[in-house]
Amino acid sequence: MTMRRFRTSIGSGVLALLFGLTTGAPAAASGQSVLIEDVTLIDGTGRPPLAGAYVLLEGDRITTVSRTPLDAPAGAMRIDGRGRYLIPGLMDMHIHLSGGRGRDGPNEQAGIQALHGFLYSGFTSVFDAGNNPDYIFGLRERERGDQLVAPRIFATGGVVTAPGGHGGGAGAALIESWPRDRSNLEEHLSRSPDLVKLTFDEHGWGTRPLIPLLDPELMAEVGRFYNERGVRTTVHISHEYRARQAIEAGINTLAHPIIQGPVSEGFVQLMASTKTPMVSTLTIGEGYSRLVEHPEFLDSPIYRAVYEPETIERLKTTVRDGYAARAWTTWMKVMTPVAQENLRQIVEGGGVIVLGSDQSSGPASHRELELMVEGGIPALEAIRIGTLNAAIFMGKEREMGSVEEGKLADLVLLSADPLADIGNAQKIEVVIKGGRIIDRAALDLPVNR
Repeated sequence: MTMRRFRTSIGSGVLALLFGLTTGAPAAASGQSVLIEDVTLIDGTGRPPLAGAYVLLEGDRITTVSRTPLDAPAGAMRIDGRGRYLIPGLMDMHIHLSGGRGRDGPNEQAGIQALHGFLYSGFTSVFDAGNNPDYIFGLRERERGDQLVAPRIFATGGVVTAPGGHGGGAGAALIESWPRDRSNLEEHLSRSPDLVKLTFDEHGWGTRPLIPLLDPELMAEVGRFYNERGVRTTVHISHEYRARQAIEAGINTLAHPIIQGPVSEGFVQLMASTKTPMVSTLTIGEGYSRLVEHPEFLDSPIYRAVYEPETIERLKTTVRDGYAARAWTTWMKVMTPVAQENLRQIVEGGGVIVLGSDQSSGPASHRELELMVEGGIPALEAIRIGTLNAAIFMGKEREMGSVEEGKLADLVLLSADPLADIGNAQKIEVVIKGGRIIDRAALDLPVNR
């Protein structure tokens, strides 16, 4: 049996001992068992951490989670988990993958680099909430065909909205009358979206102009159309009143938090009683003032690892200057704490909050975790928000989202405790997707060049 030390691509972090690893070969090849030994397990369910856990992966599944030592199957890779922390693979349930809507057509390389950045950052699943359908479904097909190293890709393709509505550009399924426009939905459904996003926002808030709004009764027809064909729905909202209408219309999930004002006690109770998942998307608004006031965050290791040097330079100069001149930046700085408190109240009340960044970057997804914890959500709950709750959002909680027997083996091994500091969720030693260890050093990222 061969033995060597495996150095991760995160600077000086060293994974203790991996057994059965042939030099130069990909770690944990398809079909190889993996035993993680004596690790502190944070399983994603919200249960307290379990010290001294043993987790056995066979094929693409978690087959055993034990409080007592396990014998490794013949030929299994053994990972020493002492002093380390095991969490489920993180999931971002609201991205718009880079490269899909360039002026000169899709830029697939930009998208692949962003996907590699998610994997490097410990995100093993993403949901694209609106993009060029040919582009995103093409990447999804390659990922599922094992032709592309990437997180699990779930996607809506184009959004469903009223003519002139939010997000109603190329690829959107426009609906104005039922059943006259049903054929537009059938065409959209033919692409097999994993979850369908509608938009229900007339704007007129912040610095946004008024735009057409989807009729609530029509929205209910659309939701029934997809649900009766086995596809869940989500909806872009920003106001409590519109969120209530969407829930009453039978839409399954909410794609954003309430940001236009504080939520009412009744709405908190509604979210708890219906268990309607709501995606967090704090980072997209907070990012404007953060860049203007604290551009030094771009010098942290995870940003330097994933962002191209020229991108960092552009963000610190041209983009920062543009943000500083926008009223939108000030408005979002004022309202982001309101959204943070709204999320905290919903979590405390028993509702289901889900991690989503509304961006296309693993580091930004980690910022989402930080903002939730800074807003008063306990770190243990934030881990659940980024794992099991995300699976609930997709309707896939039986398959993924927690470290439990029978579920997909999507895992992240950390060198420090994320419950002591949620920033420690960035101290990644190993990323596992479907039972295979991701070679982070082979990803197309600046850290590896």
